[in-house]
Parts: sequence; structure tokens; C-alpha cells
Amino acid sequence: MSISHVLGGPGPLLLLLAALAVNGYAAGPLAPFLPPGPVTLATRLGHWLDRKLNRPERGDTTRLARGALVVTVLGVAAMALGGLIHLLARALPYGWSLEGLALLACLQVREPWERVRSVRRALVHQGSDAARAAVSGLTRRDPAILDDHAIGRAAIEAVAKHLNQGVVTPAFWYVLLGLPGVLLWAMLNGLDEAIGHRSPRYEHFGRLAARACDVLNVLPARLTGLMIVAAAAFLGSAKPIVALKTLIKDARYHRSLNAGWPEAAMAGALGLALGGPYRQGEVTVREVWIGQGRARATSTDIDRALALHALTCLVFAGLVGVLMLVLAAL
Repeated sequence: MSISHVLGGPGPLLLLLAALAVNGYAAGPLAPFLPPGPVTLATRLGHWLDRKLNRPERGDTTRLARGALVVTVLGVAAMALGGLIHLLARALPYGWSLEGLALLACLQVREPWERVRSVRRALVHQGSDAARAAVSGLTRRDPAILDDHAIGRAAIEAVAKHLNQGVVTPAFWYVLLGLPGVLLWAMLNGLDEAIGHRSPRYEHFGRLAARACDVLNVLPARLTGLMIVAAAAFLGSAKPIVALKTLIKDARYHRSLNAGWPEAAMAGALGLALGGPYRQGEVTVREVWIGQGRARATSTDIDRALALHALTCLVFAGLVGVLMLVLAAL
């Protein structure tokens, strides 16, 4: 592969870099004018199917089978759609732009960042009630019982989560499998948001959705944690060595197979303790504390987390650029 092919044509890595840049710069301000992305559509579809198929009078085995059928059919459909878009992109003049738009829709760089920043603004300028309303869509915790410090922790955990699930993981699967891979991840991520909860209602119906999402996120979550550690070296108030130590020590203790990796790196880098027990409806989820720092997160800590998010995206873009140049030299 020649350097002119990579830099002069619409190669997949160049498309990925362009999509990261456009999504990071323009997605937030343009969000009110854009249609819902694939993850949002998959989440809405998951909620609809939950109401239709996951009825309490059904037996556990039936609900498990129905949930598995939902994940299998929609996963195959997402990959088929990705393959069709890719074929059209190759066949049509300037068809690469179609693939680029599909990839752009699957990334979530700026929009979650803006939502977390709105939590910070509410904490500083509007008070606790407004901050609870702002954080409600970013956490599975009950916002009504969160104090200001818990709101700060929830916002920072959301930064780590969306950095992993909205940036690194879709890009990872695009590099490996192209559009079929990134659309499969978008579908599973959306279904996990809708029905992958740890609660009696979704114990059977949402089991495969949660497990499949976990499997696809194993490697990207660990990569995200390492890139947060690397990015912390460029943030004056962060602690990259502590981030690495916390990653090694605490990530495995998170109840989630993957969420602990970016969360532990974020906690260590910022000198915080994240996670901890919380209520989900009538159920108390007894998660361990991640990190050995303070649990009293503030609006300043949210600012630092947002800065670390931006730096990690730049580190990741640099990694993609290096990979592009290495492949060009082969």
C-alpha cells in the first residue's frame, strides 16, 4: 500500500480520522439538527421490544429465548446493513462519502462531552436540582438521591464510559471489520442500554445483550484505560503513574467486566474514588469503590475529566495516524 493511496484516497483509516475530527468538532453544536444516531435508534428499538416481548407472565426460559432471538436477529441485520452500505460505497462515484457518513453517525465524541459539561454548568450556576436533571440521562443511578459530590462522580464516570463506548470501541471494530463491525457494536450497545440492566426484569430477557456487549468491549475497554493513562501525562493536574497503578489494582474489582478499566484510569489520573454502591429502582447495586482518592468530586474535577477526555481522543487519533503511516510504508 503506497503513501499516496492512504493519504490521497478515501482509505478506511483516513475516513476514521476525518470522522473523529468532524464528530469531535461539530457533533455537539449540530446535535439538535441531526437525526438520531444508530445507538439511539437501537436503544429505542430495544425499549419497544422489551414492552412487546418481555412480559412478566412469560416464563424465564421463554424470556431468555426471546432476548437471545432479539440480539441474534438484530445483530445479523446490523452487519448486513453495514455490508450493503460498504458495497454501495465501493460501487458509486464518491461512494466513500456514504461510508464516512455512516461511520460518523456511529461515533459519539462531542455530544456526550457536551452533556457532561451541562452537568458542570448546572452545578456551578443553577444548583443541585438542575444538576440532577442534567445528569439523569448519563447514569443508571437514581438522580433524586444524589448529592452534589455523587452528581460529580456520576458525570465523571459518564466521561470514562462514553470515551470507551462512544469513541474507542466503535473505531476499534471499524478498523477490524469495517462498517459491519461498527454497526454491530452500535446495535449491541443500544440494546444493552435498553435491556442489559442488572435487575430482575432483565435478568433473562437482557442477558445475551449484556454478554454480547461485554465480549465486543473486552479489548477496547482495556485499550481505553491505557490511553487515558497516556493522555494523563499531558494534563498538568493529572497523575499518570497513579492512573496506571489504579488501573492495574482496581479495574478487575468493578462489577462490570469492562467498565472498570477506563473508570479506574480516570479515577487514578484525577485522584478520585469512583463507583461505590448505588440504588437502581428497588435494588441496591453493591459496587466497590474504584481508586484510592477522595469521593467528594467537584465541578473542577468534571472540568479535568473533560480535558482528559479531549486529550485521550487526541492520543487515539495519533495512534490511528501512526497505524495509517505504518500500513502505508508496507
